[in-house]
Amino acid sequence: MLIGIDIGGTFTDFVFLEEGKTPRLWTHKISSTPDNPATAVLNGLTEAGRGDPRRVIHGSTVATNALLERKGARMALITTQGFADVLEIGRQARADLYDFFVDRPEPPVPRDLRLEVAERVNAQGQVLRALDAAELDDLVVRLHQANVESVAVSLLFSFLRPAHEAAVAERLRAEGFFVSVSSEVLPEFREYERASTTAVNAYLTPIVDRYLERLESGLSSGLKGGLKESDLRIMQSNGGIISAAQARQQAARLVLSGPAGGVVGARYVGQTAGFSRLITFDMGGTSTDVSLCDGPPKITTEAAVGGCPIGLPLIDIHTVGAGGSSIAHLDAGGALRVGPQSAGAEPGPAAYGRGRLPTVTDANLVLGRLPADLFLGGRMPLDVERARQAVARLAQTAGLAPIKTALGILEIANANMERAVRVISVARGHDPRDFTLLSFGGAGGLHAADLARRLGVPRVLAPPNAATLSAFGMLAADVMKDYAVTVMWETAVTRLDHLTHRFAPLVARAQSELAGEGVSSDEMLIEQMLDMRYVGQSYEIPVPFTPDFEAAFHQVHRQTYGYSEPAAPTEIVNLRLRAIGRMQRPELPTIAAGDAVPQQALIERRPVILRGGECAVPCYEGPRLEAGDQLAGPAIIIEPDTTVLLESGDRARVDGYRNLIIEAAL
Repeated sequence: MLIGIDIGGTFTDFVFLEEGKTPRLWTHKISSTPDNPATAVLNGLTEAGRGDPRRVIHGSTVATNALLERKGARMALITTQGFADVLEIGRQARADLYDFFVDRPEPPVPRDLRLEVAERVNAQGQVLRALDAAELDDLVVRLHQANVESVAVSLLFSFLRPAHEAAVAERLRAEGFFVSVSSEVLPEFREYERASTTAVNAYLTPIVDRYLERLESGLSSGLKGGLKESDLRIMQSNGGIISAAQARQQAARLVLSGPAGGVVGARYVGQTAGFSRLITFDMGGTSTDVSLCDGPPKITTEAAVGGCPIGLPLIDIHTVGAGGSSIAHLDAGGALRVGPQSAGAEPGPAAYGRGRLPTVTDANLVLGRLPADLFLGGRMPLDVERARQAVARLAQTAGLAPIKTALGILEIANANMERAVRVISVARGHDPRDFTLLSFGGAGGLHAADLARRLGVPRVLAPPNAATLSAFGMLAADVMKDYAVTVMWETAVTRLDHLTHRFAPLVARAQSELAGEGVSSDEMLIEQMLDMRYVGQSYEIPVPFTPDFEAAFHQVHRQTYGYSEPAAPTEIVNLRLRAIGRMQRPELPTIAAGDAVPQQALIERRPVILRGGECAVPCYEGPRLEAGDQLAGPAIIIEPDTTVLLESGDRARVDGYRNLIIEAAL
């Protein structure tokens, strides 16, 4: 048994894959437990009754929420004398260029705990002032007095000469502190990003360490056979998995753990269905995550989460506060807004029986688009009357009719998500009409066709287990490790064999660490990249390390920015290496072919309010659909954990994997 687990803001999702001649796939959902996420994981496994796993792969929002809510460990930053304010000063660039009153996010380290040591290394890696070991005695005393739990160490130019950082770390670890060292976490230039990434790692590591300790203990005692013959792996933000032991030391790699699993799962499902150019659309309870895959997922090292730059490689995902639990409200000017505030899992939408505020889920329920008696396969009946009252209260305040208010809530939510997709497509030179929108997440199916219509996307792919696709993606992920070193070499005077020689220790380290993860040598894939730029530029572009890497750089620069200067001098900024341990991909189950008429799946016709008004809409039971079935909108397809809406004029067909291929009426 392989088990994939994804903790979301509203639900915790499980995918169980039983291996064998005929693989079998099950899914399960349970409400998340924000106070202790491990509780939902253990309760869900008990409810599902699936024991004796060979491997558990887990993605979590524990690190993400701790950073966003500033609920990490009490920590300190140790840096070179004169640089204690680097996290406060940051960069000149501002998100709101003309807003003089914008509030910048607070760094995770308070000012009184940003400490300095009188050492100095120059830009060539030469020691100008040696580290005074006696100075560390005073630091240790101050850290203990301040009740510090975790320490980030980021000294100037330590990526060139890490000896000073190593000496500080050795002393602090001997004193019992969690220690994150920039030359281990992110050995690259750019002082602000390196210090920020190291600080985030120190801020989150104790939280993640305690969480995984509780989880491992619960899994060992609560599962049949414990974890003796299985292993616990954790999903990273870069789309790969690592051991729990490494995750407990490098928590900054987990800040987009769950959403990354969704992109990996979406790409695997899309490729299996025959679509390689994808816009992934993950609408869950709390937020919507979108990403663009023109082949492999796009990786960035320029992301910021909670206002903190993170220089580690992660999948380029754009997130907006628009999910099923997003709260509808009136702003100071009386305009209707949706999100980013969320009702979360506690109390959740009004329809769940505990909340009072209207959400996107409540609007869909009031309009009849969400079947109250069949939600989660009937295991969680929804409270229609409570949802109506929540929407009616907002409607009364806004001076609108309740139905018009519900339609307005969905219209605004869809507009928010449309803008998010344009950020990762149109704003970056991609035409959405060249892609397939792959919809997943529990709420995605009710909005995907309308979103495609707004963007001109020719088709939507809605997989049958859309609500648990992020958890499934963890079963489809490879072991993945990233390494980098800053070199700053001019291309004109850099020989190919010199580059190969400098890559050699990274390759050896990668192969050793993959072997430590249980990856055999024939399943290892090593990808070598060069971060390059024209001399004088501020930012670089990654290109594969091949004999004609400079020509490749000019070509990629032209594709990215519309021009290139082949006669201009270039330089190599960083060497990057990605080590991949290939894991066996889970097989997607197939279904039998039908006669193209989905009559066997028809449940009944129900009154539903659509764009054109109320009408009787046929509702189909998703698991009873057959390959080749054709559906014409309006229609509702009800899956055990999600619902798909077709408006008038939309058409859909069912493929051999029971994916719905939807062509939205434009």
